[in-house]
Amino acid sequence: MQNILRGKGGAVTAGLIGYLFFVEVVSGVLQGFYVPLIPDLVTYLGVKDADFNIFEGAQLLLSALVVPIMAKLGDMYGHKKILLVSTLLTAAATWWLAFAGDFTSFLIAWTLQGFYIVWLPLEIALIFDKGRRTGHAPSATRKAAALLIVGLESGAIAGALGGAAVFEAFGGASNLALSMPQALMVPAIAVTLVFFVILFGVAESEPLPDRSLDWIGFSVLGVGLLFITSGLTFLKFNGPQAWVWAIIAVGILSFIPFTRYELKQADPAIDLRVFAQPNMWPVQVTAFLIGISILGAQAPLATYVGTDPREVGYGLGLTSGAISMLIGTYLLSMIVGALLFPVVSRVLSPRIALIVAAFLVAAGYLLFVPFHLEVWQVFTNMFIAGLGSGVLMGAMPAAAAAAAPRGQTGVASALTNTTKTIGGSFASSVFAIVLTIGAVQVAGSTAGSLFGYMAVWSICGGGAFIAGLLLFVVPKRAFADVTDEAEEPVTIATM
Repeated sequence: MQNILRGKGGAVTAGLIGYLFFVEVVSGVLQGFYVPLIPDLVTYLGVKDADFNIFEGAQLLLSALVVPIMAKLGDMYGHKKILLVSTLLTAAATWWLAFAGDFTSFLIAWTLQGFYIVWLPLEIALIFDKGRRTGHAPSATRKAAALLIVGLESGAIAGALGGAAVFEAFGGASNLALSMPQALMVPAIAVTLVFFVILFGVAESEPLPDRSLDWIGFSVLGVGLLFITSGLTFLKFNGPQAWVWAIIAVGILSFIPFTRYELKQADPAIDLRVFAQPNMWPVQVTAFLIGISILGAQAPLATYVGTDPREVGYGLGLTSGAISMLIGTYLLSMIVGALLFPVVSRVLSPRIALIVAAFLVAAGYLLFVPFHLEVWQVFTNMFIAGLGSGVLMGAMPAAAAAAAPRGQTGVASALTNTTKTIGGSFASSVFAIVLTIGAVQVAGSTAGSLFGYMAVWSICGGGAFIAGLLLFVVPKRAFADVTDEAEEPVTIATM
């Protein structure tokens, strides 16, 4: 008996989607589980609150460096093999976290845990490869990507709710030395299960033979990304100093020799000719611009709604519980957006769906500028932005895979993650500076000024609006199946 995801969206086994759905649920758990534990982790490790930002920065840096390489290896040797390797590394790091009792070891383990970032691009490539032989890989991938994003966001909600519950069940803050390691074993067990789910449940893709890894190209790319992401981190913590800008400039300038070298290679690390096509570069730029809001805007929003208006004249003064509800609303709207993406793509077109999603993100954040004084206004704005973000989370890697030739789907979808990460790092650094400058204008308070928050919302909305405009460059039939026939609805059949 074999379940098939039927229709003109392609022949992709329902079992494959189910197994990968579980993988993304665990990915979401990893992203949400530790958040409510941060105050207690700070105490457990004996560090300052600000030091925890170093963990996040190190993990983002690792993901920016390794994701393109891991994805390329997937294109060369099979996406399942590299998915297993990344899961094994993630599991080892997550178990290490459970027993890391000092800053240094926890930092190394937390950084290495970032290998899970490559899961989604590899899954998209696996699904696209399965649908390629039917001629309906793009639509099959869109439908599957929507379900994977649902799994990711559902896992994030479960992780955020479950992290605190598990911690309290093991004794909570009253006995940190015992309760924290036990609580941290839970995500480690989950990632270990992921390894066996992939090993026994996921079939391998069909890589092209006789490929080679462009180590020189990836080395230059890695150095460039290292300088850029490190510079953005220094920008956040040290401010806009000359040496910080110099580091970022070195990273950007490294792409000049990288480009010249790659254009001469028969099997380059990144095929720049493919990435210069009108159905590819707008998607990659959109990933960067949307990363500004998806990865950079959540912390400023949380501080704004938590600011007491009686002290500084703005903010909502929400409790931590109400802030959690706001975050939950945003994640739920992302789930709704992800589910709507294949429907809108079928009714209109994938290109129009992307454009509408980008403008929804723009509208959601730009609405903050005039409407930010009431709780219902903030919730409404975040719901609108979440709808668009949910579409784009799955749509960008799926669109990149559809635009890439065979043998480059993994690295194409992975680079949307890298550019999104760089956009988020850029936004996080700029927003920190904007809000710090604004804080000087509010006497006796460490809150950012209202002008600073408006600048954050305007940058997020403006970036998404520009992304929407750039997507008009994409050809009308881009990301569509090779047939001109309309897609049939998805049905599950038993054969």
